Parts: sequence; C-alpha cells; structure tokens
Amino acid sequence: MSSRIRSQLAYPASFALDLTAQVIGQCIELVAILVVFTQVSSLGGFDRHEVVLMYGLAATAFGLADLAVGQIQELPTYIRTGELDVLLLRPLGTLPQLLCADVSLKRLGRVGAGVAVLGYAAATAGIDWTPARVLLALTTPLVGAVILAAIWVAANTVSFWLVDGREVANSVTYGSSFSTSYPITVYGPWLRRVLCFAVPGAFVAYFPALALLGRADPLGFPDFLQWSSPLVAVGAVGAAALIWRTGIRRYQGTGS
Repeated sequence: MSSRIRSQLAYPASFALDLTAQVIGQCIELVAILVVFTQVSSLGGFDRHEVVLMYGLAATAFGLADLAVGQIQELPTYIRTGELDVLLLRPLGTLPQLLCADVSLKRLGRVGAGVAVLGYAAATAGIDWTPARVLLALTTPLVGAVILAAIWVAANTVSFWLVDGREVANSVTYGSSFSTSYPITVYGPWLRRVLCFAVPGAFVAYFPALALLGRADPLGFPDFLQWSSPLVAVGAVGAAALIWRTGIRRYQGTGS
C-alpha cells in the first residue's frame, strides 16, 4: 500500500488532475439534482435543501466505500487470469490482500466533494441540532460507507459463479450510489422494498436524513428505522462475509 501511495504522489500534477476529475464527476450528479429543481419545487415530498442533504450523506459514504473497497471490482480479472490463486497460496486473508492490492488516492476527490456538499446542506437544511443529531451527522457517512462496502463485496462475489460478473456487480454497486442520492419516495413500491430490505440503500442516507430533519417518514415506516443504520451495517457485513466465504469455498481455480 505504501509503495502504491508513493507512486501516485510522485507525479503531483497528474495526481492533481485525477483528483480534480473525481471532484467534477461527483459534482455532475449534484448538478443533475439541481437541474431537476429548476422545474419542480419538491421531489418526492422533499425540498431542495433536504434532497441535497441526502445527496451529501450518500456521496460521502460512497466516496469512502470506493476508497476502501473499490479494488474489489478487479476480482473478475483476478479469477479469469488465475492471479487469485496466488493470493490463496499466501498465509494471509484473501479479501484483505485483494483490497490492498491497489490504493487509488484519486478517489479522495469524491470524498472531498461529498463532505463539502454535506457541510453546506447541514448548514442550510434548517436542522434543529441536538447532541444526538450531531453524533448522527458525524457517524452516518461512516456507517453508510460500511453498508455500501458490504454491498460491493457481496455483489462482486457473483464473479465466482459467472465468467465476467463485473457489469452485474456494477449495476448493484453504482446503482446503489445513484439510488441513495434521492428520497426513496420517488420510486415505485416494489423498488422501495428492494432499496429498504433487499439492498439496504435507504439506510445510507434516506432514513438518517429523516432523523436529522426531525420528519416522520412520508411512507409510514416506523421512526426507529431512522436510527437503525448501525444495526443494518452489522447485518450487511455479516451477509457479505457469508457470501464471500461461500464463493471462496466454491472456487477451484481457472483450470488453465
């Protein structure tokens, strides 16, 4: 990891450009939300400041998850080329080795952009700050990152069963990033159930934002869900670990 970090910092101009590109890429998603609000006054029952708050929480969580476990996207390549066999032969955990195989510091740009938007939204959304809400605002991006990281690991583990599961995994990982940036009230009933219970994306930003804003859920979900993201994160990590262990135990090599 240290050598990867040094190699990226060895060319400051290139690193700065990569970092800037990540910031711009993240901000384009925010611009899309703001463009929508030029035509409507509310989105799914939430005004612009409230939706931007959800976006800030989701963007920061996604940036942290991408920084921590983004390398898992290379699992299909490792399986196809046989490089995974090398990791299995070492007396170290396979998943930590895979995640540490590369560290892309440019992803800090997404984190920085998310933090900036979250800071602005927290100051303008009219939140009645209490000690509990301050703690929630500080921990929600970290808890959301754990949830998204678990989703990433579980989704990419499908590569043990498919020849190239990258696109299937991307539909879940990047799809979760997009869906968590909006209130789940904008989605149809079946998709809301998926986002709440199958892929727990609603616990990344939507439910914590409701708690910060002091609003009851327009869909009628119980209030305790607004504070239950840490429990969901624990469950998501457990499920991801089980899926990963199942995939690793099934793996028998490339046969090449």
